[in-house]
Amino acid sequence: MKRVLLMVTLMFFPRLLAAQSLDISSLEGESWYGLYLNGQKSGYSMHVVKKAEDGTVSVQEDAHFRMNMAGVPQEMSMFANRVYAADGRLLSVESTIDDAKSTSRFNAVVEGNTLLLRADIGGAVSEQEFPRPKESLEDALKQVELVQGDANVGDALTFTTFEPMKPGEIKGRSEIIAVEERLLEGAPTKVYKIRTTMDFMGIETVSYVTEQGTTLEDITAGQITMRLEPEEIAKDVDYSNDVIVSNAAMVDEIITDPRTRNGLRLRLSGPLSPAHLFNDERQFLTKNGDGYEFTGKAVNLEGFETAPLPVTDEKVAQWLEPTLFVQCDDPRIVEKAKEIVGDETDSLKASALLSEWVYKNVDTIFSARLTNALEVLDSLEGDCTEHSILFVALARAAGIPAREVAGLIYMDSGTRPGFYFHQWAKVWVGKWIDVDPTWNQPLADVTHIKLAEGDLFQQAQLIPIIGQIKVEVLDEASGG
Repeated sequence: MKRVLLMVTLMFFPRLLAAQSLDISSLEGESWYGLYLNGQKSGYSMHVVKKAEDGTVSVQEDAHFRMNMAGVPQEMSMFANRVYAADGRLLSVESTIDDAKSTSRFNAVVEGNTLLLRADIGGAVSEQEFPRPKESLEDALKQVELVQGDANVGDALTFTTFEPMKPGEIKGRSEIIAVEERLLEGAPTKVYKIRTTMDFMGIETVSYVTEQGTTLEDITAGQITMRLEPEEIAKDVDYSNDVIVSNAAMVDEIITDPRTRNGLRLRLSGPLSPAHLFNDERQFLTKNGDGYEFTGKAVNLEGFETAPLPVTDEKVAQWLEPTLFVQCDDPRIVEKAKEIVGDETDSLKASALLSEWVYKNVDTIFSARLTNALEVLDSLEGDCTEHSILFVALARAAGIPAREVAGLIYMDSGTRPGFYFHQWAKVWVGKWIDVDPTWNQPLADVTHIKLAEGDLFQQAQLIPIIGQIKVEVLDEASGG
């Protein structure tokens, strides 16, 4: 859930520029926005544009989230500063993510035809070089053409932005889909309804922008709203929104033996798209009226010949590589993986050893954090996100291809029975299998409903379904 909120924050920058005037002098100053998740206030954001005497322009976004996670108040903030030369060239991008445990920093500087990115995550510093991005202030501000002059429904344009946490360039497209009139401060005002998509997320944001270039409201995937408000109102946020409970899919009956049962049949309804439908050996989703029937089946690996370590199959080699957040090549991760796995050469048994170690050694606490494997190895605490990302890093370091997985899991201990957002992992041991280190399950149980696979950005596809999935138990007794 915390990762989804971060993804939405990353979308604010290009859309705010689209709602401004081409006259830089009119851009300068602050704009304040309240941030809402499914109608519940969860934070605020401040947008600032500054022009220096030498003509350089900086565009800043400062977003803060305050939420409750299973009764535990949490805070998380993100600051981004983009600087452009007087002629519009991108000069630098600075991003900082703060949570209760740590600060992650990303600093990208353009020098000639090269962009140098320096990332400090979990105390590990890395550097990467990229070709000079196409992004420029002029390029970004061209979006304002949508709301100037003879703007009409159907007018559209594209833009590009460099995102340090991806890392790389991201393309977007904005299109006017309607023109309406609203009363603002008692006066009739023309408002343009603009639909924006960004290719790294595959979801839509609808913005309401005045002729003068003021963004009144952004609605991302119908779930997350950024609304223009006076500063004192925008910053009036408490911790009443429990993002864990309020976005769960509650059920009317308790599912018996959820961790050991052999099968389960459910009916899922809500805004599920083909991107959310995963069919494999453990789960199968079929269309059923206006919803989907989920069939979960316990996986039996008896007689299956597992791959030896290290796995060398080229088709899964990419899932052995390090990333900014999965530092599987760091000596500390590599050494810990060797210590846990020892002389074991069976990939399935090694995966089970890693899952058990993470389960036993990482204390379970809810946390709003930009998680990375090294930080979890140092702190040895966190929720399902921290358990999973450390497990994935250790598995890759041990020579087992591994990926992050997200979706829903059934829980009823200490809470209302229902399916809650959850993260686990999958590993390739001759075939892909799901592993849940949070529950110490070498084979994830049948109540896991996989809805996304991949990293921070790929999990953004969960945004449209936050709090919108309904679950009905069809045959609780079938798999007992």
